[in-house]
Amino acid sequence: MRIELVTTLKRQATKILAELHDSKEPVLITEHGRPSAYLIDAQDYEMMQDRMRILEGVARGEAAITDNCTYTQSEAKEKMSKWLK
Repeated sequence: MRIELVTTLKRQATKILAELHDSKEPVLITEHGRPSAYLIDAQDYEMMQDRMRILEGVARGEAAITDNCTYTQSEAKEKMSKWLK
């Protein structure tokens, strides 16, 4: 991972963005020697968001199993019958 100062980002934003698009490598932006933000390619960010939505759905499913809030296949078919026509 590449590390850049916030002042470098201010001065060379176009260059840093071009390199980011070419390498697809995230850039850690630091401020006063401390991590401040990550700069990532827009396509990579969207892919991460999609993965998070999938993982959140899996987590909800696991919570439903733990809380015993599940249906048998026949119960689910019955409840979904109006959409399964």
